[in-house]
Amino acid sequence: MAQARSGKRVILAAPRGYCAGVDRAVEMVERALDKLGAPVYVRKEIVHNRHVVSELEERGAIFVDSESDIPEGAVCIFSAHGVSPEVRRNAEAKHLQVIDATCPLVTKVHLEAKRFARDGRRIVLVGHEGHEEIEGTAGEAPERTTVVESVEQIDRLGLDPDERVAYLTQTTLSVDDTIEVVEALRDRLPDLAGPHRNDICYATQNRQVAVKAIAPDSDVVLIVGALNSSNSNRMVEVARKEGVPAYLVPDETQLDPAWLEGAETVGVSSGASAPEVLVERLLKRLADLGFDRVETREVTLEDVTFSLPPWLRAQENAVG
Repeated sequence: MAQARSGKRVILAAPRGYCAGVDRAVEMVERALDKLGAPVYVRKEIVHNRHVVSELEERGAIFVDSESDIPEGAVCIFSAHGVSPEVRRNAEAKHLQVIDATCPLVTKVHLEAKRFARDGRRIVLVGHEGHEEIEGTAGEAPERTTVVESVEQIDRLGLDPDERVAYLTQTTLSVDDTIEVVEALRDRLPDLAGPHRNDICYATQNRQVAVKAIAPDSDVVLIVGALNSSNSNRMVEVARKEGVPAYLVPDETQLDPAWLEGAETVGVSSGASAPEVLVERLLKRLADLGFDRVETREVTLEDVTFSLPPWLRAQENAVG
């Protein structure tokens, strides 16, 4: 915990906020609206942030729970979380003009699921039941896939040590918790296959590392992110495991001043689907409460980008 200092301050973690996959997905909706005109239909929230969704709705995007809610032949954008083959088949049957905004790192996990299924392996998918990303990945081989969230759930599966099993993970999990579950699988299964590289996305890992870096010097940690944002919730958990009170703050209006009582130093970061404007608004609110000195602490520099589809990139040259 931070020692008493003269003057209240904020330690602002970096990197934070938008990852390359979120940035790409949001831009795809914006470019589609520019190029094709409203309305365009988006299956589920394009990213888990109500502020982003509301802004896109104002521009003419219509968000629906299912592809079955979209008029035949209309433009349909798949969210960054990915979809199952069944959803793709349904969209094709309705002759929807599909724009796929699935994060390339999620697509990588889908390809791994298909590879393991072809190899005849049972797939243990580590992640949160009901999350859109998990639904999409599990849909690649539903008859072979079991979702688990904890070591305790593994024990209830009754896995045969001689069974050929593979594991995959949701991209937005806690790094530490996932290692624990994967190690438990390795202890129980001699013939356990896994992805060539860690499935947890670079941005999720970087944001968790940054939170770990600021937590020891903070009296309380605030994470800007939506309540349904998996990676934002994991960042809160990471801070709490460092022994620091931590809270998820969807926007500055959700900040409870009581959380700051007795605090001299507040750590601030944001999830991978939270726009920077929400961080700026929280910093202004904190300044109003006396936390007006801001120190940025950067643990790594991110330079990852994902390109747009060529026909959407062409919009850059078509304007003006």
